[in-house]
Amino acid sequence: MTGAELIDQALLYTGIALVTIGAVYDVIAGVGMVRFPNFFVRLHAATIGAVGGAALPLVGVGLIALASSQLGPYRYGVCAVCVLTAAAILVTAPTGSHILAYAAYKSYSAPREPCVHDALRKRVEGGDEG
Repeated sequence: MTGAELIDQALLYTGIALVTIGAVYDVIAGVGMVRFPNFFVRLHAATIGAVGGAALPLVGVGLIALASSQLGPYRYGVCAVCVLTAAAILVTAPTGSHILAYAAYKSYSAPREPCVHDALRKRVEGGDEG
């Protein structure tokens, strides 16, 4: 077995592992969406599902594409698109969930109970928006 074949096998198995881990993240996020008590914690579960359940499998598919000889020269393009899409998800998913949580908090549209510690309440009620 040549060195290139070993690298292709390593990329293939790593890609399969990342896709499997992403599926596990999606299952965990789905259970969290059903079981968690309020909007804010459910939003956390949704973000975990978006980041772990979408970005990791995309990187895995990119690695699988690199290992695939059937795609020919297009495998580099497929890998690049997968990695760039995963990077976009890693940037936008946490930012979007933060904006949703802050808007729901400010508008009192989501119940805040049960609440263990609310550090934002003092800033919002005191008028300190910074």
